[in-house]
Amino acid sequence: MNGPEIHVEFAPELHVFVPRARRDGTVRAATDGAAGLGHVIESLGVPLTEVGALLVDGREVPVSHVPAAGESVTVRTVTRPQRVPGAPLRFLLDVHLGTLARRLRLLGVDTAYESTDIGDPALAARSAAERRVMLSRDRGLLRRRELWAGAFVYSTRPEEQLRDVLDRFEPELLPWTRCTACNGMLHKASKEEVADQLQQGTHRSYDVFARCAACGRAYWKGAHHEQLEAIVERALAESRSRG
Repeated sequence: MNGPEIHVEFAPELHVFVPRARRDGTVRAATDGAAGLGHVIESLGVPLTEVGALLVDGREVPVSHVPAAGESVTVRTVTRPQRVPGAPLRFLLDVHLGTLARRLRLLGVDTAYESTDIGDPALAARSAAERRVMLSRDRGLLRRRELWAGAFVYSTRPEEQLRDVLDRFEPELLPWTRCTACNGMLHKASKEEVADQLQQGTHRSYDVFARCAACGRAYWKGAHHEQLEAIVERALAESRSRG
């Protein structure tokens, strides 16, 4: 771009996307005189999934606004909690977010997950077809126009990822209702119904079971239950504090 020059100021939360040399103060950006402001912002490295209100010389404008020379643009981050209109809130995670997917499912949040790399076009198409919010650390994926909705996962630590997603979207939490392996719904099951999946010690020591209606996997309060319980209790406590 070598057209009219504008001045762009990003919210501090968006500085992670801007090249280090441009993070201090206002970014000077050349435009082509025809592209919308959304295109200019993405050319500076910021996915539109992370952008909230856009102000030009103090007035709010849409991403389609064509900037003129000398305009001062303020780019705010998304408002929290972020509402996704038109569909029940549900998520799609890429291959790099398996732990986050399991934790969201543990909390009863509808979470699809691709355990293999099926490619950005296929992920974007599934997001659109199933109306799922795409969660990813891949900026290129989040810039794909066919996405239903998307959000960047800022941290590499699963506990921080979970906290951020829950704070940003505030999904309804229904712990212990989904299969952490496949996202299916769990139902109570008798010991006899799941006996073929139980080791002798488990069969002898436990009496309360659930089974996934989709994949048939059996669940019980085993050796890792306390760790999972801590994740659930922490998420519920933080949800109550936000409310």
